[in-house]
Amino acid sequence: MQLTKKGNISAALAAATCSLLGLQAHAEVADNSWQIDTALLYYGESDRVQLAEAVINANKDFGDEHIFNGKLVIDTLTGASATGAVAQNNVQTFTRPSGNGQYDIVAGDTPLDDTFKDTRVQLDAQWTQPLWENVRGSTGVHLSKEYDYLSLAVNGSLAKDFNQKNTTLSVGLSYAFDSIDPEGGRPVALSKMVLNNDQFASEEAYQQAFDATRLPGSDDKTTADVLIGLTQVINRRLLMQFNYSFSSVDGYQTDPFKMLSNVDQQGITQNLVYESRPDTRTRHNIYWQSKYAMDNAIADVSYRFSTDDWKIDSHTFDSRLRFKLSENTYIQPHFRYYQQSAAEFYRPFLLDGDPLPQYASADYRLGEMTAYTLGFKYGIDMGNGEELAFRLEYYQQDPKNNGFDQPGALQQLDLFPSIKAVIAQVSYRF
Repeated sequence: MQLTKKGNISAALAAATCSLLGLQAHAEVADNSWQIDTALLYYGESDRVQLAEAVINANKDFGDEHIFNGKLVIDTLTGASATGAVAQNNVQTFTRPSGNGQYDIVAGDTPLDDTFKDTRVQLDAQWTQPLWENVRGSTGVHLSKEYDYLSLAVNGSLAKDFNQKNTTLSVGLSYAFDSIDPEGGRPVALSKMVLNNDQFASEEAYQQAFDATRLPGSDDKTTADVLIGLTQVINRRLLMQFNYSFSSVDGYQTDPFKMLSNVDQQGITQNLVYESRPDTRTRHNIYWQSKYAMDNAIADVSYRFSTDDWKIDSHTFDSRLRFKLSENTYIQPHFRYYQQSAAEFYRPFLLDGDPLPQYASADYRLGEMTAYTLGFKYGIDMGNGEELAFRLEYYQQDPKNNGFDQPGALQQLDLFPSIKAVIAQVSYRF
């Protein structure tokens, strides 16, 4: 699981194009009444990020398969976020992202910024209707707003049924515009962190030095996505889906809150520099999903392969098995495994004296890692289309060293700590 400051328009696009697997925005509603899905979710990392999220999703068929889908999401993020700096055998001092104030990290601890806090509001709307025989069209809009981040997007798709509606081919497009204006401004790439210590004669002198490490104004990026999907009914029990998607991102993609430690041959930090990432990125995804209906259970298995020009390759295996416990209850175990390689510009630290690279990031989310999620969902059918469900899962992410020698004191420090989290959710449909 990765928490990002970007509205997931790819998910909205997939929802608009994957027609037969129950993922679609044009899912048929039993009658002309509204179908409402609500959920409260908690995600908590040990000593790090805490997330609380509320979701309301509404569907209505206005007749003749003219379907509206709307969603409202409100979430809050608090806690501590890894800065990218390495642990040390001594106390470390950091300047806060705003430039106002400093904080200390005790010896041996991974540097975390405990001022991480944000509230996000997301709105989505999707309209789907038949266009002509065996062809459906869907279009939608997306808005996501945080304190320092704005995301706007539009999407559209076409889906055509063949072979007595046993085969569906879908094509979708989306375009997103994101703007970021972080507190304290965007750091100059690979500039040194300025500390307000005795080297400055006055507060004004420090502020001038801090401002020299910042770029004026906000910045933005655009994302264009294309998705091609094929859904096939194999037999009365088996359904399969295959997707290919292409994504192109252009613009500001550096995380303004991340940094790297510049260490000497003894592993001692000499200074800290702000990270730098390329301003373009292209990604290819191949996705397969299969659903198999048994007499008293439904198996749902999927695999995704992703590769991009940052040299990050990832594999995701996801499986759910829904067992019917009684006429109105079920349990659904869930297992997900994720593995990725490191970005070509990822490095856990820089060596003092070496030339600065053009791009560098110590963000563990760009490094080599494996992760798994294990849990279950318990649901109760309350009749009249109402369902109450509870989900509880454990998540663990294990960053890896992808070949870097750790000099001196860094050999005795944990530079790649595991991240452990609990996920709890309550949902209600009516």
